[in-house]
Amino acid sequence: MKYGKMVHGRFVRKVNRFIAEVYINEEKEQVHIKNTGRLKELLQQGAEVLAEISKNPNRKTGYSLISVAKDGRWVNIDSQAPNAVAYEALKAGRMVEFGAVKAVKREVTFGESRFDLYFETENRKGVIEVKGVTLEENGIVMFPDAPTARGTKHVLELINAVQEGYIGVILFVVQMNGCCQFTPNRDMDSDFADALLEAERQGVQVIAYDTNVTEDEIHLNQALPIQLF
Repeated sequence: MKYGKMVHGRFVRKVNRFIAEVYINEEKEQVHIKNTGRLKELLQQGAEVLAEISKNPNRKTGYSLISVAKDGRWVNIDSQAPNAVAYEALKAGRMVEFGAVKAVKREVTFGESRFDLYFETENRKGVIEVKGVTLEENGIVMFPDAPTARGTKHVLELINAVQEGYIGVILFVVQMNGCCQFTPNRDMDSDFADALLEAERQGVQVIAYDTNVTEDEIHLNQALPIQLF
């Protein structure tokens, strides 16, 4: 996934869930945050950030906040990126768990949920729920960074998909590289952690991939070890 023209800036503060103040070219600008999560470990005053210049002259903000520097690397915080990155990799056959696929679709309804991806292999059909991960501590990445009843519902719905003969997958796209392990953030949401463990026991594939993040691109990289309990 490639972005348009990017500029460097310095983070000042969040105005609300959707707007931040950022110094760009020594001018304080209001910038759209493409993520409604807390991001408090990333969006620290003075942090170096990357913003994409908007191509829409009628938009209220001229920039979108895309990445934040942390420990010498870029962390992509665009909540739309994980789905796009996963779709790109799956369609190109770069996810070794599934190999070549015959068809890939985005945003498909199954039961009472809408999953991010639907795919077909030579012999099977499958659904994938994609979750973006930006929370990291000492090389371990965790999800979620806030309670997510909706996320728990998606995980449990994947069990139903498996029981109906589909390949059911929850894919955690870690929006950075250089991490060593993924684990659910039980301290933040024990219901989600319990649901994930039960889903894995019921045949749902739990997969985590890190990404290569540059100043204007993000691509799926390699699978990470997973610790569910």
